[in-house]
Amino acid sequence: MNREILEKPFTPEQIKRRQGMNGDVLDYIEGCAVIQRLNECFDAEWIFEIQEHRVYDDEVVVLGKLTAQGVAKSQFGKSRITRAKKDNSIISLGDDLKAAATDCLKKCATLFGVGLHLYFDVTPPANSNRNGRGNGNSPGNGNRSNGAEGNVSENGRLTARQLSAIFAMAKARGWSNKQVREFSQEMFGKLPDFLSKREASAVIQHLQGDHND
Repeated sequence: MNREILEKPFTPEQIKRRQGMNGDVLDYIEGCAVIQRLNECFDAEWIFEIQEHRVYDDEVVVLGKLTAQGVAKSQFGKSRITRAKKDNSIISLGDDLKAAATDCLKKCATLFGVGLHLYFDVTPPANSNRNGRGNGNSPGNGNRSNGAEGNVSENGRLTARQLSAIFAMAKARGWSNKQVREFSQEMFGKLPDFLSKREASAVIQHLQGDHND
């Protein structure tokens, strides 16, 4: 199982935003991007099954299982029931169930590492091969030693660990994803995903210095 492909951070263009239930702005990945990632990693040889579903007053809930290379992961997914404004009747329960199934697939894929970087509050430890970025919407729990700059050469594109470190450190300072991208654009004229290793090291050192002040 190729975890490097599974856990590869999605590009800024693939990361969408929506309003959360508590008024927060949440980052998310669309179902088609998750399917594409699974196909890329498993050569389309994976199975997703809905094992159970329930319909409640305001939402539908499904239990699904994603299987690939003999490994199975199960999770729940849900979707609010869409009703007509005029008479509060259900518009399409089938569409609501499909939305819940997509939500379930994405959650199962997360257990394989797909899109996991969106949930990081801090940088993973040096001996971890998790890759990713935090969602940058709230302060994290502070900076930790991460070894993100290990084996860094001056040339070539930044490593996944460097990218993870940049977003995690910025998150710890309360920066949003947008602020990180603007900072990178201001410093080097490019988005964080396209920094060189040397440029990424400079950003990391800047964030470490500011955090320790």
